[in-house]
Amino acid sequence: MPEFSYHKATPAELERIWEKDIAANEGDERWVRWREEYINYNRTGRAVTFVVTADGEPVGQGTLLISPECGAVGGRLTLADSISVGNINALRIDREYRGDGHISKLVHRIEAHARTLRLSALTIGVEADKVRNISIYFHWGFTEYVTWEPDDNIPVLYYRKELNP
Repeated sequence: MPEFSYHKATPAELERIWEKDIAANEGDERWVRWREEYINYNRTGRAVTFVVTADGEPVGQGTLLISPECGAVGGRLTLADSISVGNINALRIDREYRGDGHISKLVHRIEAHARTLRLSALTIGVEADKVRNISIYFHWGFTEYVTWEPDDNIPVLYYRKELNP
């Protein structure tokens, strides 16, 4: 059984997770663009990416978007405003580790970090047809409906969770 860790990504881990994502989505140039954006967001403090590692190798990730300037937030202050609201984005884990609670542990780590930034709420988006994910997000406390937006012609529903200090 591997040893797991849930922590803020180092620059090297950020590079490795994006290399894996680009390889898994070969030919889709959006992933190359997103890599540059997310690494830059981490460098400039507009976001913080967290990883799940198995024996030191990144196998999962999630990013706390803090700034409304982040592309996935698109200036929508109800999703992230740099003051009191952040957005959990890009939750992913390698297939062999799905269903083992690793993303839940990572989200708890992201929430803890959000509290250190004095954020009072978090938002999360989910494609409308991902019923299983919606139920997981409700279980995590994301129960307040915020809005919906189309993303590549797929409706994405956004939910909010208040953070207790």
